[in-house]
Amino acid sequence: MGEANNNKAMQDMEGQYITFELGGETYGIAILKLIEIIGFRELTKIPNVPSFIKGILNLRGAAIPVIDLREHFHLQNVNYDSFTVIMILKISARTIGLIVDNVKDVVAFTQDQLRPAPRFNSQIKTDFIKAMGEKDDKFVILLDIDRLLSDEELNVVDGV
Repeated sequence: MGEANNNKAMQDMEGQYITFELGGETYGIAILKLIEIIGFRELTKIPNVPSFIKGILNLRGAAIPVIDLREHFHLQNVNYDSFTVIMILKISARTIGLIVDNVKDVVAFTQDQLRPAPRFNSQIKTDFIKAMGEKDDKFVILLDIDRLLSDEELNVVDGV
């Protein structure tokens, strides 16, 4: 029964993902979560927020909080360049921007290309990893974008 449940879970994850890079690794987010992709631009800085919240973006009159995903994942900081983009996404019923190194392309994953997410001890938070997609003999880390931010972090974002 465990294998049947695992197969069902993998089947539910089939579909199209927008892929992007952070620190040389490729990640994917379900394409249905994507609203749009814009080039990086200056943000309005907000005082007293966690450092991974880089500020707010004025997007057609709406104030969109923007998170540096590289910093949120505790990766080495880099300077933003002409490839850096902001992905505008629907995350837990909120519109949020994510700064990523660059966007690659849209990839469709079938059940046979999906592997379960790795499991680590309870001190390492990886519940936002939905699965590992296999493409061209490499793994794409597929994110469950609605689990990316903790409830506490979402409350901070709501206050921005």
